[in-house]
Amino acid sequence: MPSRPILEIIGDRGFHSAKPSISVRAVAHHLKEFNAGAVLVIDEESGSLLGICTERDLTFKVLAEGLDANVTTVGEIMTHDPQTISPDKPFGHVLHLMFEGGFRHMPVVDPQGRPIGVVSARDALGLDMLKFRDELEFRENVTEIL
Repeated sequence: MPSRPILEIIGDRGFHSAKPSISVRAVAHHLKEFNAGAVLVIDEESGSLLGICTERDLTFKVLAEGLDANVTTVGEIMTHDPQTISPDKPFGHVLHLMFEGGFRHMPVVDPQGRPIGVVSARDALGLDMLKFRDELEFRENVTEIL
């Protein structure tokens, strides 16, 4: 599974995005509502990726610093120019980059720098869960045979 292209991992699932002028309170509400861990901040005119705002950004850059979530914009606290990956790269490559960089989300962009999805650490957990399920089924089959 780590050799599968990222495009197969993200499929056609959507991703969460925001304009840089939106308040961090609105972004936090959106993340909570959709049980998401990050939003991609996108330039309204070009559609290109400006940054990423994660739940950690909200915690460390807003809450811990005592900023007003109603007036602070996501553009002020986002991670600017995050590391990205193209959709043709293998899933194992993005996992390696995320591990080395210490982050849990990586935007997937097209050749023009426009986002087409996000790979999350949850995607790796999903693969582990599939392997775990397969192993449990195998063990149940062996038990039945014995």
